[in-house]
Parts: sequence; structure tokens; C-alpha cells
Amino acid sequence: MRSSGRAVGRYSVGSVTSPATARSLDPVRYGIIGSGMMGGEHILDLVKNPDACVVALSDPVDTSLEWGVACAGEPVATYRDHRDLLARDDLDAVVIASPNFTHAALLADVLDTDLAVMVEKPMCTTVQDCLDVKRRAEGRSALTWVGLEYRYIPVVSALLEQLRTGVCGTTRMVSIREHRFPFLVKVGDWNRFTENTGGTLVEKCCHFFDLMRLVAGAEPTRVFASGAQDVNHLTEVYDGRVPDIVDNAYVIVDFANGVRGALDLSMFAEGGRFEQEITVVGDRGKLETTFPGDEVFVGRRHTPGVVSVPAPTPVDVPYPEFHGGSSYIEHVRFIDCLRSATVAEVTVDDGLWSVVMGAAAHRSIDEGRVVHIAEYGLG
Repeated sequence: MRSSGRAVGRYSVGSVTSPATARSLDPVRYGIIGSGMMGGEHILDLVKNPDACVVALSDPVDTSLEWGVACAGEPVATYRDHRDLLARDDLDAVVIASPNFTHAALLADVLDTDLAVMVEKPMCTTVQDCLDVKRRAEGRSALTWVGLEYRYIPVVSALLEQLRTGVCGTTRMVSIREHRFPFLVKVGDWNRFTENTGGTLVEKCCHFFDLMRLVAGAEPTRVFASGAQDVNHLTEVYDGRVPDIVDNAYVIVDFANGVRGALDLSMFAEGGRFEQEITVVGDRGKLETTFPGDEVFVGRRHTPGVVSVPAPTPVDVPYPEFHGGSSYIEHVRFIDCLRSATVAEVTVDDGLWSVVMGAAAHRSIDEGRVVHIAEYGLG
């Protein structure tokens, strides 16, 4: 596990990719493609990072461009077409934070450049598009990073650190519960429809499938899920269409090494104490944490009591409310990897597998059966 002075530790099982091209940058000059809600979060984090600066934004929606400029707080170049942004000769990295359904086409253009790129989750909305991105990224010298920033939430990073010590023995089970509020309103209401998002279990839950895979240390082999749209958005109508997004589900994932994962999702449960609860159980112990939260609980079999391990948000994180500060920490790690010419900590393969698991869960719901990952030509 690698760390730097400001970094939260990581625990990664993703495949090795080509190293990034070393650059001497001070600061790293970013272009942001998509300056809506998530793009604004990236911009606000970057302008607080002394090792970064935002020099250009692109978005076809005027209100989103205005929001991005407001977040930057200083003059930046703006474009309605991302290709004009990519044509600049003063950029070092780009962030793709546009709606999910645009990622595949945008990546096709960005991966043809020598710019480092961070693409927001999910990498794409379909497995086939993810496989195409993987093909395009193979052999690329520039850093290619998928924004699965939940890895960098301090309590999650601390849990993964504890797991790495072997305190649990052989990992057997990982369970994640997310009980939260409904989807937020996005520009053009694009996130109300599965065709735009890849489905709730891709759009929202790729983070959790990524964490399951990290904990398991193996690839998934089969998925079984039950879920539906039972409460949210049932009376909403957009251009004559009612939203079709799943708002609750249970998902079981089997991994090649025998580890089992379970996801419990409800998007009409904002009345609880915690938005997320994560538990890892091995043959010798158990790890627990919550988000919000600032500690990890470690329990050992046949040993009385539970030990609390502090996991505070680093003091230099400017916006702890942004996914627990993880999006800021992610950029710190991204810049560290860019400058040291090391491989991405969150790889294209990681992005692919997180989408595969979500897509398999949706297929399981739709067809009422266990879905084998081999059906996607993987595993």
C-alpha cells in the first residue's frame, strides 16, 4: 500500500495498467468537461488544492457553464463543445463529469489525446461501451483514472487498512447497506431514466460493487438480485414519460475465491441514523463502519470487546460534505500518481468490473434468475 504525506491509504486489487507519462507540473492544469452538479464539486475541490488550477470548462448547457464559472471563482475559458477545450495546448488533465450516457463518446475523444483523464463513475452505462474504453485505453501512456471516489472516504480507507492487517483472517463476507434519499434533480432530468444512467445499480451502486471487489480480492462470478421501483418518482412525467429507475434492491454477489457480497439499497430511507453501513466478516474477526462516521470498529472472535479505530477526515480537506472529503483526496492521489508517473490507483478495469456487476444485477431483476458473469465474456 502506497501513501504520501497527505494521502489516505489505499487497498487495490485492480489489474496493472501502463504507467503514466511523468510530467513536472506546478500546478496541474485542469479542463473540466461537464460543469453541472458533480463538475462543480470537482471545481470547488481543485481551486482549494495548491497543486491544481482550473483553466477551462466545457458544457453545452449555459446554466451549467455559469455554475462552473461561479465555482471557479476566477476567470476561466468556457466552451460549449468539449472538442474546443481539448484543442487547447495548455492542459495537463481533464475531468469528465458530464451525464453518464455521454461518457463513452467523450472518452473516445479524450483517449486520443495525451492528456491525463479522470472520468466520473460509472465509466460508461453499458458493459460493451466499457469494453470499448478498455480497448482504447490499452497501451496509453497518459494516466487514465475512473472516479470511484468512495474508496477514499476516510472511514472506508481506514476499514481497508484494517483489513490489510489480516485482523479478520480469511475474508468470507462483505455487506453494504445504503439507505438514503431519492435521486437529486439533474439538468434535463437525465437521471430519471435507465437508458441515460445504466440503471440505479450501475449509476449509484457501482461504488459499492467496486468496494466489494476490493474487499474480496477476486473477480465476481455470479449475481442474483431482487429489486423494483416501488416508491419514488411514480407520479413524475417528463415529455410524456414516467421515470423507470429502481429505488430499492437486494443484490448477492459470489466471487471466485468464495467470498460473498450483499448490497441492501433503499432510496426512500433518509430517516435513518446512517446513510451507509459497511461490514466485513472473516473467519477470525469482523470490521464495521458507517457513513457518516469517523471510526472503524474491530472485533475478534472469542475476544471480549470491540476496538474503535479513529478515522477522521484529514484537516486539509476543504469540503468534508463532498462525499466525506473523498473527491478532494482522490485528486490529491491523482496528482501524486501523475507527477510520479505511477499507474492509476483506480483503473479502467476497476471501472469495467463495477459496471459489469451492476448490469448483471439489473439483468437478474429483469429476468428473475442468477446471472453468471461469463455471459458477458468475462471471468
